[in-house]
Amino acid sequence: MNIRKIDFFNPLIVVVAIVVFLLMGYAGSFDYRFEDPLNMNVFLTIIFACIVFATGFLVMENKIIVDKTKEINFISERLLIILVLIALILQTLNIILIGGIPLFNSVLKSNSTTNIWRIAYPLFLIMINLLLAKYYNKKYLILVALGALIFGLNGYRTSVLGILGSSFITLYYLNRISKKIGILFIAIIAIGFMAIGYIASQSIANQHWTLNPGQLVLYRAAFTLEVFEKIIPLAGSTNGHILSMIFSSGSPRTFIGEYVLHYNVCLTSTLFGPVTLDFGLIGLAIQMLFMGVFIGIIYKLKEGIGVGIYSIILTHTLIWIETGPTDIMIWFLYFLGLILIIINHNYIKLNKN
Repeated sequence: MNIRKIDFFNPLIVVVAIVVFLLMGYAGSFDYRFEDPLNMNVFLTIIFACIVFATGFLVMENKIIVDKTKEINFISERLLIILVLIALILQTLNIILIGGIPLFNSVLKSNSTTNIWRIAYPLFLIMINLLLAKYYNKKYLILVALGALIFGLNGYRTSVLGILGSSFITLYYLNRISKKIGILFIAIIAIGFMAIGYIASQSIANQHWTLNPGQLVLYRAAFTLEVFEKIIPLAGSTNGHILSMIFSSGSPRTFIGEYVLHYNVCLTSTLFGPVTLDFGLIGLAIQMLFMGVFIGIIYKLKEGIGVGIYSIILTHTLIWIETGPTDIMIWFLYFLGLILIIINHNYIKLNKN
């Protein structure tokens, strides 16, 4: 097998990442803080979800043909740079208005996802990837690093992972990843992911954890999967309420905390939790089939700016494995993919063989 011919960011990486996360969670669930290790229902349900996702993607892989993609010429390099800088300025303003650095203060962190941040983060994420995809220049990696730093001060690992992960995938498909740059990117992503999570956890008032950064990663995976374990017996009991909250002013993660654990806490419940709680296994199957098909189509359109859009969608789908799709801002990224499909609809053909 020629390793250079392997596409490491094929959509099936979602399945690989799910399995890795499941194994990490299982290992972490032996921690004394948990009553019991994860049960078999968790494994069977997640394996079912993986099979449905893979089926959706493989069907698209065999049925969809895209010979070329539409050139997008109305987005200039200068405009993209200006929008990237506006996003950085907005996030800087957000931190100033909050009155401190949320990364080091749990109270500030709970108030850091303001409307300014909801504009700044997706704006930066989208524009930096489009800039790299269409007008690559090494100097733009400085903007990537600056964005990861400024948004990382909000105290959320997902922002750092979203920026660095999507940029890495964009560069990968542009063949701009040398061995040195690849190692550096992966090291920065791993260190940033663990460091921000650890620092943020230590800033929580009245907690006395003694977990090191590595143990904390396993604990977090185990806790999230333990939440999903408690969701499985409640499958379909919320009848779409969580989905409706995503498109309203409610807090789906807090609702899940109150509904499942019976106390007021904002928590993650895996990629599978919210839809299972809302619509049961049928809803889970529909969601995973949709994601497999949709990402499979975007994968076929990864030329030009399509590279950046695919990188963004894939990265946040991977992030969802832990956090769950409970934020309308991130669903907007899927809407961006829909726009890409509409723009290229004349170039998408069905394989009749």
